[in-house]
Amino acid sequence: MASHVLYFLASAAPPVLHVEEGIHRAQHRGWTVCLGLTPTAASWLGDRLASFAQLTDNPVRVSYPRPGDADVWDPADATLLAPATFNTVNHWALGLTSTLVVGLAAEAIGRGLPLATVTCVNRPLSRHPQFARSVGALRGAGVTVVEGRRVEGGFPWEAGLDGLAG
Repeated sequence: MASHVLYFLASAAPPVLHVEEGIHRAQHRGWTVCLGLTPTAASWLGDRLASFAQLTDNPVRVSYPRPGDADVWDPADATLLAPATFNTVNHWALGLTSTLVVGLAAEAIGRGLPLATVTCVNRPLSRHPQFARSVGALRGAGVTVVEGRRVEGGFPWEAGLDGLAG
């Protein structure tokens, strides 16, 4: 059975330092993983990017391709954005696609693909009124939103992957 393609997107929050755990969990479920990172997340993981490309058998992407460049990833069957920061969630909900990660997540909504996110937002920012509006807008668009800080026992990679099932 051929595996399905998962766009595994991540922004710069502490769990990104352990993104290989999420990748392994996705691969264990049969996903072919394509890893996309925000520029800050990529800078945090800088010397490990080549190992992630080897682990996923796909290039790690950080920026949009230039016009005319071929896409280096197969089309996605589903998208997971984890961890998703306050900034990423708000940009995504507002349709501000200044990063590849937010752009791919926004396109996934328009494509009607299974789509989940696990937020990683500190308590003060989670109480900001725009965050609640953004989470509500994403849920209204069909995104499964797992609020990562409210889950005990480490970052909930599995809950994000479970959210792809609907």
